[in-house]
Amino acid sequence: MKMHEIEIDDAVWNHLKKFAEPFVDTPNSVLRRLLFSEIEGAKASEKPFNAIDIKGLPIALSQIFEVLYEIEINGYSRTEATNRVAAKRGTAPQTIIDKYCRQLNKRAHEIDRLFNEPDYMEFKELLKNKFKLHCHVIDIYFDTLTGGGGDADINEPELEMASLQTPLE
Repeated sequence: MKMHEIEIDDAVWNHLKKFAEPFVDTPNSVLRRLLFSEIEGAKASEKPFNAIDIKGLPIALSQIFEVLYEIEINGYSRTEATNRVAAKRGTAPQTIIDKYCRQLNKRAHEIDRLFNEPDYMEFKELLKNKFKLHCHVIDIYFDTLTGGGGDADINEPELEMASLQTPLE
């Protein structure tokens, strides 16, 4: 594809940087994603996006769950999953990366290693240590995601969505 040079001012450049993943994106890839994501998102071939919205669940945990879903169920790479979650939530990929790197005190390569574990056990424990009030939801989510039996039986009546809504303290 033929490329063209354009000049942009500092304000536009800084805005583009908000939506770029360092060492992955180019100015062109960021512009392409921002300009064409709605058009491409409307394609029938795109896999569905499932936002997680459980009352009382921290946004950080919801976004981490969404990235995991995109990786495990839809088969995206971590970078693709991050960009997809960011686009659907109308935020920058760096905001999503912040949830699973900085807030969990891990670097991207460490997260990649944890995401590549077949059963996610170490990552699950990391989340349970960070989000102590939501251990039950984390167990249910991972058991459902990986198809594991675990301790949580999602068919039990007391485990309906209402029981997952942890009260804010």
